[in-house]
Amino acid sequence: MLAGDLYAFQGLLSDDEAATVQRVRDFLEAEVVPIANDYWARAEFPSQLVKRFAGLELAGRERSSLLNGWLALEMARADASMATFYGVHAGLAMGSIQTCGSPEQRERWLPEMAAFDRIGAFALTEPTGGSDVAAGLRTTARRDGDTWILDGQKRWIGNATFADLIVVWARDVEDNQVKGFVVPGDAPGFTATKIENKIALRIVQNADLTLTGVRVPEADRLQNANSFKDTAKILRQTRSGVAWEAVGVMLAAYEIALKYAGEREQFGRPIAKFQLVQDLLVRMLGNVTGALGMCVRLAQLQDAGQYRDEHSALAKAYCTTRMREVVGWARELLAGNGIVLDYDIGRFVADAEALYSYEGTREINTLIVGRAVTGHSAFV
Repeated sequence: MLAGDLYAFQGLLSDDEAATVQRVRDFLEAEVVPIANDYWARAEFPSQLVKRFAGLELAGRERSSLLNGWLALEMARADASMATFYGVHAGLAMGSIQTCGSPEQRERWLPEMAAFDRIGAFALTEPTGGSDVAAGLRTTARRDGDTWILDGQKRWIGNATFADLIVVWARDVEDNQVKGFVVPGDAPGFTATKIENKIALRIVQNADLTLTGVRVPEADRLQNANSFKDTAKILRQTRSGVAWEAVGVMLAAYEIALKYAGEREQFGRPIAKFQLVQDLLVRMLGNVTGALGMCVRLAQLQDAGQYRDEHSALAKAYCTTRMREVVGWARELLAGNGIVLDYDIGRFVADAEALYSYEGTREINTLIVGRAVTGHSAFV
């Protein structure tokens, strides 16, 4: 069990699921944790790990929601950037094809993506549109015989600088509905420019995309994506994944702070013996436990078929808010040592800011829940 799993939630996993978690945890601690700070500092992606991820045989597998969530937790506990890489590829990109693609499209693309032979990206957010993307999507799709012509711009698209397949969401100029298209990374008229100077998720290769007259055959249009409601199905699933990632970041921060408190001495004794230090640690542990309990119940609702938008929205808003507190308290406990990469916590403090914002801001997720509980929409 992890040090921060005080209520032993991991015990809810079956023996086979627990073995999978341990296998992934061992991989992450051996392959990702030792190099994370270096690649984060250089804002580079460890491409040598891609096929190593394939060896874990995770992508494209049928699993319980609890196991899926716990795997997201483990990845974020090692490094939030690598968790995001995996979430974009296996969750957003593969999830779009699985949910909105035809049987032929799933057979054509998903096996190679599951083997990490082809990497996916998900292009929804635009330079001028984030929270209002449902109504404000500006990238257009125009049908020309058996081909679609895409024009527009996207921003913050993870994996896009090296992705083989990009799921692009665009508005059909004919019926004004949002549709999905699978675009090759080397398509004529498609360019991806890496976003520089980020202060969070620096390992993730986010890009600005430009689509100028990109021609996509009808066969590459996701056949079951006919409105933004279909896009929202994907976001509902991945939003819950971000809540689990937030718990993973919290667990990492707590473990770092707990270890440091036992080793750091002031006034002739470990600072773990001081009341105020114990207070910080217990506040962290309380946030971890509350957020993890929410995520576990969320997974149970998913598997029971009782899962609604407000469930994932509340979890994402709550867990990422509590995460912000935990990483701040951990940094506080480490004092000056908390602002250098050598002690790890600085990376988690910075990366937490990105998790707090993506997959729906706290404010937007709050309004989703508010609409559900009051029956009144407060959206502009």
